[in-house]
Amino acid sequence: MAVLVTGGAGYIGSHMVLELLDRGETVVVLDNLSTGVDWVVPEGVKLFVGETGNQSLVSAIIRAHDIRAIIHFAASIVVPDSVSDPLGYYLNNTVNSRALIEAAVKGGVRHMIFSSTAAVYGTPDRLPINEDDRMNPESPYGMSKLMTEVMLRHASEAHGLGHVILRYFNVAGADPRQRTGQSTPRATHLIKVAAEAATGRRAGMSVFGTDYPTPDGTGLRDYIHVSDLARAHSAALDHLRSGGANGTFNCGYGHGFSVFEVIGMVKKVSGVDFPVAIEGRRPGDPAGLVADNRRIRSVLDWRPAYDDLETIVSHALAWEKKLALRNR
Repeated sequence: MAVLVTGGAGYIGSHMVLELLDRGETVVVLDNLSTGVDWVVPEGVKLFVGETGNQSLVSAIIRAHDIRAIIHFAASIVVPDSVSDPLGYYLNNTVNSRALIEAAVKGGVRHMIFSSTAAVYGTPDRLPINEDDRMNPESPYGMSKLMTEVMLRHASEAHGLGHVILRYFNVAGADPRQRTGQSTPRATHLIKVAAEAATGRRAGMSVFGTDYPTPDGTGLRDYIHVSDLARAHSAALDHLRSGGANGTFNCGYGHGFSVFEVIGMVKKVSGVDFPVAIEGRRPGDPAGLVADNRRIRSVLDWRPAYDDLETIVSHALAWEKKLALRNR
């Protein structure tokens, strides 16, 4: 009996693999390595290189490893790229997820946990955002995730596949023990980019939009430590295994930081004053996204351990330095 982690060689997925191993679970990884790296997959964990949309491969993995639960991370995630390549995003995020869900149903998988996003809300009517608030994705990325949410709910109703949907806000940081972190080349996460600038891997960085209706004009985001997010998935898995109802939960801390505040913290922790260029807004970026996390705290009894921006930045910088040594 094992848990299949799709995208398990990627940023969040690799932290989930470690979380499961730390719990004593048997883990299998499926990743096409388009953005993931094979060296973050721990020794002894079986890695299959392939697509989630390859039903023959997924079905064979389910049979061979007695997969009872799937935690589905594999996806394309860059909002501006989804605007320029919508069909590619719908293929990878929606069409492939549909194939994965079908393979899970046919293979007798009992539980699925889906990696969704706050981008399903679009520009919110209020902050913090509640799970029942209006959904109006403003990018193909957000819509591709929302479409998968709908498919998963309908498949659960028809076939009894237990599911939890987790809507991520802004994921950041790295494993506190420095076993894995954000290793994707050309990553676009703000803290990752700022950490690269602080460690000399970039000459500087850009801020996209300083005219938003926020206190300092830059985008406001709810940053959640990646290890806390992995623990949210563990809580979701325990919930389903104990007979808990299907559900949708925001994953965030319930408060936000602006782009300028994050950059200031990276400069403070690193001690490096790197150049910052000001550019126009990017398409698909709302002014503010902050989670109402009362539901996940109540239903899944999830409690964050790293709700501190300085801690998140410190872990990210430590990983960036380790990654720089590895890439020499």
